[in-house]
Amino acid sequence: MNPRHLFVVSFLLAALTALPASARIKLTALPDRAAAIIRLDNPMFTLVEEERVLTLQKGVNQVDFSWKGVSINNDSIRLTPLDAKNPLVLLNVSYPPNEAALVWQVSAPQACNARVRISYLLMNIDRLVTYKGVAEQDESQLDLQSYLVLRNFSGEDFAMSRILLDYGDTFEKSVRDNETKQLLFFQKTGLPIQKTFKWDARSKPWDPELVSDNVGIPLYYTLYNSKEKGLGENTLWNGKTRVFQKDGHGSTLFLGEDNIALVPVGDKMELYIGDSRDIVVKQKKTMDRMINVRRNSDQNVVLYDNEEQIETTVENFKDKPGTIILTQAIPGEWMMDKCSSDYELKDHETLEFSIDLKPKDKITVVMHYTRKNLRP
Repeated sequence: MNPRHLFVVSFLLAALTALPASARIKLTALPDRAAAIIRLDNPMFTLVEEERVLTLQKGVNQVDFSWKGVSINNDSIRLTPLDAKNPLVLLNVSYPPNEAALVWQVSAPQACNARVRISYLLMNIDRLVTYKGVAEQDESQLDLQSYLVLRNFSGEDFAMSRILLDYGDTFEKSVRDNETKQLLFFQKTGLPIQKTFKWDARSKPWDPELVSDNVGIPLYYTLYNSKEKGLGENTLWNGKTRVFQKDGHGSTLFLGEDNIALVPVGDKMELYIGDSRDIVVKQKKTMDRMINVRRNSDQNVVLYDNEEQIETTVENFKDKPGTIILTQAIPGEWMMDKCSSDYELKDHETLEFSIDLKPKDKITVVMHYTRKNLRP
């Protein structure tokens, strides 16, 4: 029995009803928890549901719950009777002044051992989710494992409690105060992965040969949180992810580390692996001229349109296929006159091209557009 977390029950005699809180008489200490569930669905608070057996007498009983030194949200404490054969009535709850405690008044139809659930929100239990991915040597599939890192700084000890998130395996573990545990709660094997390269014209050099530093294209492993791709049962929590690759000799190579955001069902998980130099992107503007010029009475240009053309060449030097995402930006008001590839409009000035590359492939994307209503 943890002395910091104490339940007692006393039979409330008529003479005691007039006593102040400082004169409360604690007669019977309850046994340890019959069971406890620690729910980690919410990253800010931990929901604890524990079962206790109250030894009650017929009539009105006093149930005293104290939590000195334990980080409990006192507004969240609830008492729920579970025994249908001995229906209890919760009459009221009071909070003694200057104490980390509360008192329930419970009416029992007869003397009994009543099973109840006491639930509350517990702070300072820090839970983290981490991932480990191991890709096949040919980078076609990945085995994904997810670990729950539980750190208990709440001030409370839990002996053999049921620990669970909203998905994955559950555990029967003891978690003591100031203890940290790592638990494997989720794993999937043979998940199909797509190698995705990303090149953004707003941040990457258009001609890598003119740059003194090495220019790499960011590489991602893309997985889809869908049933068709081996997942899709639950939202995947955010967390740090380390990715490895089998080397064909019974060991693995470390590829990279990334922090993924929350991945809802139907969305994709992108794991940054590093920068690759197996893909080269070159871009140039092949047309840039003023059209539809408007002048004032002094023949000064006050408004014009601009006709532009940009050619982007992507070359894959590897003997493996891949997908590259090209991000282009056209500021202001514009109209696409002709484009050699389909694109997705992410916002009013951002275009995204998804290009599938075959081994040793070379593809050129041409955008011919007009920027409208420009001022000198």
